[in-house]
Amino acid sequence: MFSFDRRDFGPDFTFGVATAAYQIEGGQGHGRGPSIWDTFSATPGNVHNGDTGLHACNHYELWPADLDLIRDGGFDAYRFSFAWPRLIPQGTGAINIEGVDFYDRLIDGMLERGIKPYATLYHWDLPSTLQDRGGWMNRDIAHWFADYATLIAQKFGDRLAATATINEPWCVAFLSHFLGVHAPGYRDLRATARAMHHVLFAHGQAIDALRAEGTKNLGIVLNLEKSEPMTQSADDIAACNFGDAAFNRWYLDGLFKGRYPKEMTEWLAPYLPENYQADMEVVSRPLDWLGINYYTRGLYRASNVPGMPVEQVKGPLELTDIGWEIYPQGLSDLLVRVSNDYTKIPLYVTENGMAEVEGEDDPRRVKYYDDHLKAVLAAREAGADVRGYFAWSLLDNYEWAEGYNKRFGLVHVDYETQQRTPKASYRSFQGLLHNTR
Repeated sequence: MFSFDRRDFGPDFTFGVATAAYQIEGGQGHGRGPSIWDTFSATPGNVHNGDTGLHACNHYELWPADLDLIRDGGFDAYRFSFAWPRLIPQGTGAINIEGVDFYDRLIDGMLERGIKPYATLYHWDLPSTLQDRGGWMNRDIAHWFADYATLIAQKFGDRLAATATINEPWCVAFLSHFLGVHAPGYRDLRATARAMHHVLFAHGQAIDALRAEGTKNLGIVLNLEKSEPMTQSADDIAACNFGDAAFNRWYLDGLFKGRYPKEMTEWLAPYLPENYQADMEVVSRPLDWLGINYYTRGLYRASNVPGMPVEQVKGPLELTDIGWEIYPQGLSDLLVRVSNDYTKIPLYVTENGMAEVEGEDDPRRVKYYDDHLKAVLAAREAGADVRGYFAWSLLDNYEWAEGYNKRFGLVHVDYETQQRTPKASYRSFQGLLHNTR
């Protein structure tokens, strides 16, 4: 059990759980079009064990039981994502009515159970036909995405408690176009520079489209790290500053200051879209809230690799099963930094959790959540306006390039039988959220 009471967070604090469509839905018939993760995972060597999201957790059919788990756990909200190729199979054009009907049932099911729907428009499953046209490298994606946002607003907007445009634009752009770890798997600096700008330009266009349809409570979800130098040498401090610019400040500065950090624009100068500065007013459209996904820190030193200014190194802290350092203080530091340096709009921790090898008993995960929720309390005490916390994830699921090898869930999933079994971490949240002391 946790070492604090729900009332320590105040009466209006939102506790939720989070998932993503490709990671849990399955249901890849029913009119759904192919996504870049279907082809990326089908390519040998890209994903652990060749795993794909073909069946995942079969949430497409088992969603009523999954919503019951959220309700019974005492959670206020469910952060889910729409699958673009399920709603518009070719990315643009004809709408898949079966997809609309599925999300109608899902959202109505949340409301019937007293669960607030927190929606994300894009959690990485780009329709393959749009990748054929350049995907995030093509400026036209801003218009394709705005049209998709309009559909979401028209079909579902009046039932959504909050709507985020894009989940983790760093992953959409840098991880997927420079490091090549996620779909579409590029390792190309020009592709990276274009994707880094276009993902934020598309976000701004989608904000305009959603607002034009009357959708309220709009935001975006950034994954942020606590960037730190390996040593206090001048070279390592400079490396940390560059790493922070690439991981954090490109997105924070773009969204809230209408400009990109100089370290990055100088590095990417030959590759950025022509006259990108003219788009910055759209990039920095006002938001109602900001989501922050936090898992670990980035530890940096100067790099000897040609063309790569910095290198991330392993630190000495305790690791999760995926190899990420456990560093709760970093969450407090980030929340306070964003609040002090960037914006006073409400902040939400939209993902936080750990991969762990276990069955129903997961004491390290219980401690992880306990420590990170204390970090949220510390940030609030320091003045950060943090309004909610979403645990990642409700279910063990398809963990992208890690396949089914890593388990983040509060609820264990047997992928052969699709049996759901709540873990001790789920019971800890259940005790916290049902406890009025």
